[in-house]
Amino acid sequence: MTDETKQAWTKVPAVTLGFWVIKILATTLGETGGDTVTMTLNWGYVAGVALFGVALVALVAAQIFAKRFHAALYWATIVASTTFGTTLADFADRSLGIGYTGGSLLLLGCLLATLGIWRWSEGTVSVSTVSTPKVEAFYWATITFSQTLGTALGDWLADTRGFGYERGALVFIAALLVVVALYFWTAVSRVTLFWVAFILTRPLGATVGDFIDKPVADGGLALSRPLASAVIAAIIVALIIVLPQRPGRHPGQTEGNTAAGDHVS
Repeated sequence: MTDETKQAWTKVPAVTLGFWVIKILATTLGETGGDTVTMTLNWGYVAGVALFGVALVALVAAQIFAKRFHAALYWATIVASTTFGTTLADFADRSLGIGYTGGSLLLLGCLLATLGIWRWSEGTVSVSTVSTPKVEAFYWATITFSQTLGTALGDWLADTRGFGYERGALVFIAALLVVVALYFWTAVSRVTLFWVAFILTRPLGATVGDFIDKPVADGGLALSRPLASAVIAAIIVALIIVLPQRPGRHPGQTEGNTAAGDHVS
């Protein structure tokens, strides 16, 4: 592989069906894993935020300093962002006393501000441009806020709006199906659709995770959080090994060589 060809690859995976499957599982693991630390082990939200925050910063730094795409490193960073998002959202919603609605609005503002600054700085928020440390920093900040917002939205719909976990999950599945329809049958910006889908997969995973581990009296299955987390983690590892894990293409690639899945971003 020549240097010119190497520069055509980004350090994030191509956006394929396998990407979305692993992403949803990672968000579910973020919910059960975060709750395992803060609730089952009784560390509390502050300690949980600190623990997963340190892990996230370390993994993001490793991702930025990496010379090329590493599937295991990328998905470990995604899982860290989901667990950090779970604990941070719970801290904002409960410990700060602003509730699910206030937490969702606060995090939505942070997400929109990050995307706005990224767009103003780089002219685009497409993930296919994630090839420099500056853009990677924008990318991971956006992902972290989107993961945290997704947790708050899932809790807001399930608890504040009274949908419960099952109906809440169905709402987010329906919303994702709308995004898919827009992708295939309209000319709506693919970049916009990618970020909308990325945000929506988080509350879907959060509501599924809550359904798995919350008490029966609260509408959950009351399954063991550590056991559920271990099983989901094992499935993710298996999928990373089995499903093709190739890096996405940079816009500087040769025209015509882009994989179909990359057009999502």
